[in-house]
Amino acid sequence: MNGNRFGRLFQVTTFGESHGEAMGCTVSGCPAGLELSEEDIQADLDRRKPGQSMITTSRGEPDDVSIKSGIQDGYTTGTPIGLVIQNKDARSGKYEPFITAPRPSHGDFTYSAKFGTRNWGGGGRSSARETVNWVAAGAIAKKLLAREGIELKAHVNQIGEIEAPDVSFDQILAHSEENDVRCAHPETAERMQERIAEYQEEGDSIGGSIYFEAQGVPVGLGAPRFDSLSARLGQAMMAVPATTAFEFGLGTEAAEWTGKERNDDWEFDDDGNPVPVENDHGGVQGGISSGEPIYGEVTLHAPTSIPKSQQTADWETGELKEEQVIGRHDPVLPPRGVPVVEAMLALTLVDFMLLSGRINPDRVDDQPGEYDTDYHPSNPRNE
Repeated sequence: MNGNRFGRLFQVTTFGESHGEAMGCTVSGCPAGLELSEEDIQADLDRRKPGQSMITTSRGEPDDVSIKSGIQDGYTTGTPIGLVIQNKDARSGKYEPFITAPRPSHGDFTYSAKFGTRNWGGGGRSSARETVNWVAAGAIAKKLLAREGIELKAHVNQIGEIEAPDVSFDQILAHSEENDVRCAHPETAERMQERIAEYQEEGDSIGGSIYFEAQGVPVGLGAPRFDSLSARLGQAMMAVPATTAFEFGLGTEAAEWTGKERNDDWEFDDDGNPVPVENDHGGVQGGISSGEPIYGEVTLHAPTSIPKSQQTADWETGELKEEQVIGRHDPVLPPRGVPVVEAMLALTLVDFMLLSGRINPDRVDDQPGEYDTDYHPSNPRNE
């Protein structure tokens, strides 16, 4: 099975199944000298973990991360960082009806058809539980980006037909974590939560979307054509489970704008450098970052695991069956998807920062040949 690695220089290789013993990943390409602890990673994992509120799955996973390699005395060494998150609350028995009778709109049939077998408990490798690895790796990427003055955040801007008004980046930072929906507009968040509760009562689910933004991104990240920043962002965001659309800048609204309306005129900043007057291009022009904030949106469909009875076809018995997906599932995905989208944005940006030489791939202090550093271990015999 291929497709388990993301990134060129900052590479994340993941492993694990939803109901397996553990989830985990290896992060290769993180420069030496970055101060890093399990607590740094845990903060984002706690935002993604199940059981946070009444609008998330009740599966009781603490999602405690353990760093197995790549750290010495609290600093990265430049070697691969091994991360493991144990699965504590897997209950596979409820998935037995679907071993040979695929759940509607899941990966059950396609995985079995491709490989001739699959780990069926909880969806196995196709489960969104796998994104716990992405968030863990993304927390490391965020720390590297913060050193370079790059800050990023996301929030839920739509649930069903309820859409939040535009909010500023500062509002997203200030308010998105204040409610269970993770919407930075408090009044809209209340309406969203009420709507989600209605779908829960009906035994159904609902879709939504996540707005993301990155500030402080320098000019020049990305390459033309297949390695453009927007193309790589698209790959990252479309990998998020349940994603049906990715857009940046004006997105699909650009279809309604004329060239004159969309084109960003140029002016000079206080230092005499050309800068666009607006940012309808979403921080990317010609596939390369323009120095303006990068922003966009990810649309997620409604969760496919719902309590309502649905029809399936059991290829072992040749029967059509009515089955219920009985388990612990989210009625809506964007609230827990926010840290996942942030992680994929961070992983994409840090990879381009390394590729462009903005971050030294060997060490964060950018002092080649210097061995007597503050983060080098001391010899206890010298004390």
